[in-house]
Amino acid sequence: MGGSFGRVGDDGKRTSGGTALADREKGGFWVGAAAALFYPLTWMGRSVYRNAERIPRSGPALLVLNHISHLDPAVDAVFVHRNGRVPRFMAKDSLFRTPIFGKIIAGSGGIPVYRDSSDAGDSLRAAHRTLQEGKIVVIYPEGTITKDPDVWPKRPYTGVARLALENDVPVIPIARWGTHQIWNGYTKKFRPLPRKTVYHYVGEPVDLSAYRERKRDQALLREVTELIMDRVLEQLVEIRGEQPPSRHRDSAEGRA
Repeated sequence: MGGSFGRVGDDGKRTSGGTALADREKGGFWVGAAAALFYPLTWMGRSVYRNAERIPRSGPALLVLNHISHLDPAVDAVFVHRNGRVPRFMAKDSLFRTPIFGKIIAGSGGIPVYRDSSDAGDSLRAAHRTLQEGKIVVIYPEGTITKDPDVWPKRPYTGVARLALENDVPVIPIARWGTHQIWNGYTKKFRPLPRKTVYHYVGEPVDLSAYRERKRDQALLREVTELIMDRVLEQLVEIRGEQPPSRHRDSAEGRA
């Protein structure tokens, strides 16, 4: 396989392709608090990054990832931070009401996602503003960790397409793998030892130019959503070295 790889050692430093501290986006007190909490969590695994240089060092971008473990936000936040940027996560609104963690995620620029409520539109409006301010937004289009027994992605929500089409910013697919082997939220198994390898593979920005002038109806949103998640899936196939089952297997799990 081609591409640029970087491995993060036990000291938390990437052995190749690192970002100089002087080039790092400044985040403030709450980002520092998040780093103090999340960096030690990532030491439970060995991190391997591929094509991390595709994350823009400045300006807005929408990072799109699959979701396999409750540990994902911590390792994804550290991955983005190690590459010089401050991630703003779209996360379920219930997380913002949790002690300590809720204050950290809100203070560091997190965007609450309201499902099936009159506030649902506020999530996207806040994400639009964040992108317009030149920041990084991280989204899990599946909305929650997949329940697929083989840990393939579930059918995604279309909010990712709305954000991608209404903001002319890089839409970057990223597959992450290995966190579920440390902490499996559905089997309740926590197995930090022996240490597992956690992968982040970054794809090329998704070219959406052919879709931007089309009528934005539900059919278009679903098509663009599937296109973006297919790019994430391509990176996941590279990591796993195996092909996923037919999408029809889990189509009943997702909604528009």
